[in-house]
Amino acid sequence: MAAASGTNDLSSEMELDAFRRLFPLSFHERHLLESIRPDGRPLGRARDTSLSLGAVASANGSALAKIGCTTMLAAIKLEVMTPTVEAPDEGCIAIDFHMPPICSPLIRPGRPAEVAPVISKQLSDTILSSGTIDLKELCLVSGKAAWMAYLDIYCLDADGALFDAALLSAVAAFSHLQIPVVSLNDDGRIVLVSEENGGSMKEKEPVNKEKIKLKMNSQPFSLTCILHKNYILADPISEEESIMETYLTVVLDTNYQLVSLNKPGGPGLASTSSIQDCIALAQKRVKELQQILSEAISDMEVD
Repeated sequence: MAAASGTNDLSSEMELDAFRRLFPLSFHERHLLESIRPDGRPLGRARDTSLSLGAVASANGSALAKIGCTTMLAAIKLEVMTPTVEAPDEGCIAIDFHMPPICSPLIRPGRPAEVAPVISKQLSDTILSSGTIDLKELCLVSGKAAWMAYLDIYCLDADGALFDAALLSAVAAFSHLQIPVVSLNDDGRIVLVSEENGGSMKEKEPVNKEKIKLKMNSQPFSLTCILHKNYILADPISEEESIMETYLTVVLDTNYQLVSLNKPGGPGLASTSSIQDCIALAQKRVKELQQILSEAISDMEVD
């Protein structure tokens, strides 16, 4: 009897898997009728999320972010630059989002992912427009020297809601960023002061005497929602994104102010009530992500 029961269970499991592969939309819609996802989540709940700061030892700031299986590694490298004439007392931020072939079977070697530059632009617009980083904080000597912050984000596993995870890793990396010790040498140039030669180096004029944390204002966080018929699914996986093509990304700052609202195409229309519901879900998500980031910073300080 036990063997027969096991065989029946295996047969049912195989039939379910075959149905999911052949009719993915019908499979998901059957779950929607029960207000639940195939992974057991309620429609409005995001996946488990984790953050680890200092993931790249050679970077000035770094973070590893995971939302479900979606994984992002962000690293910041600082270099001294000459400020522009238009903004002599401001530094700059350059953001690049990378999708190597290891992140998804859909990404082929030698063929850049089409979505990568789109997410790079979206990240840059979000971080700069949100005001979370005052570019004046990156100035060293007005009109002469400032920091150029190169932020590179690598997608290690692309399982949906890529922008959400990329933005989280970027905010976490900037939270971990430490600005190096620099001074003016006899030639009037900015030089890095290493820990080894810091005591013996004859400084003409110290710019900062110790490593400092970058001051950040209200931080942006995002939540992507799928809009399908009368349902709203928060934090979709890649399978859900591929079969339900209408989705909306809401970006709020930690004061719950709307930073941006992005609907990248899709056949469905977003009604006012749907947008309001997505914003309400995003507000709850911002609170969760704030807590996760605070805990990661606390863990880093303890270490």
